[in-house]
Amino acid sequence: MNKLKVGVICYPSLGGSGVVATELGQKMTERGHEMHFISSGRPFRLTEENPRIIFHEVKIDDYAVFQYPPYDIALANEIAQVIEEEKLDLLHVHYAVPHAISASLGKDMAQSDIGIITTLHGTDVTILGHDPGLRNTVRYGINKSDRTTAVSEFLAQETMELIRPDRPIMRIHNFIDENRYRPVEPGLLKEELGIRQEERVMIHISNFRKVKRIPDIIMSFQKVVEKMPDVKLLLVGEGPEKPDMEQLVLDLHLESHVIFTGKRNDLPELLAISDVMFQMSEKEAFGLVLLEALACGVPSIATDIGGIPEVIEDGVNGFLVPLGDCEEAAAKAVTLLQDDALLDTFKRHALAIANEKFDTETIVSQYESLYYEVVGRT
Repeated sequence: MNKLKVGVICYPSLGGSGVVATELGQKMTERGHEMHFISSGRPFRLTEENPRIIFHEVKIDDYAVFQYPPYDIALANEIAQVIEEEKLDLLHVHYAVPHAISASLGKDMAQSDIGIITTLHGTDVTILGHDPGLRNTVRYGINKSDRTTAVSEFLAQETMELIRPDRPIMRIHNFIDENRYRPVEPGLLKEELGIRQEERVMIHISNFRKVKRIPDIIMSFQKVVEKMPDVKLLLVGEGPEKPDMEQLVLDLHLESHVIFTGKRNDLPELLAISDVMFQMSEKEAFGLVLLEALACGVPSIATDIGGIPEVIEDGVNGFLVPLGDCEEAAAKAVTLLQDDALLDTFKRHALAIANEKFDTETIVSQYESLYYEVVGRT
């Protein structure tokens, strides 16, 4: 088959969508395709030395006539230019709003018949889709796409029920880079963080937003400490909720048990010293961080919401608990942390499910087949 030139439109910042977009693009270059990333900044995981990856920066001028910089218009203009100059075969956009809208506008500006694939990651449906003022915009973006995918069956069904687009949504799960996320040797990391070798370790990784319900994690952890004091909690990341969470830890007198690490690049090593992941989100279309933990052999205790049950199988590679149930979350954590045999079994299942259900080769092949299908159709 001919190798393709694909335009990728995504946010450059931290978050599951940017991770999936960049890692998918890099995997596609290994298959010989040329990937053109069109974004307001270089995506943070994008490899600079890859000759098949070309970055096109969207420059947003601050004109006095606009109250806010017109990102979507500037993006559409850059998309049109790249379509014409690079002779793209396909556009793959991540998020319906604003990226599918800008892609459709850019396609029209270039007077092109290029195909558009839109991947939904969650907030464009679970948050924007609940706003009556934006629901029609999300529907428009999906309907202007040749194919739309969602990262979980939950998200695909919610989109059909809430947005009611004219065409079906295809589920293609997220994946992880097995070369990066795997059991590794952490070296002296435990010692560097002030954790004794005999202490158990729980971990939470996020962008510290309200939707992650980090107070639930801290209060659940407090109940764990009451049962077994030799345990530490790693809170990894930055975000708007962090100062309040630091104060909550002080208020609950947990400062000797909780370690705020800030943003880190050594996530596989941090997971290697961890026994259990804590994830108590109130909304989660998929839960990429849960999959990353599984791939490192770390089971999770997580809320039974959204796409999480497609990643965590209750009683197999983790436990699912009702939203806001700190008592149940703590009880499940203690059960795992105090039973070495059970914890080892869950860790084996974590690795097996990550490698069998979410392996890169299978999922990248699904996207590649979709690319050829859309290019052939258009």
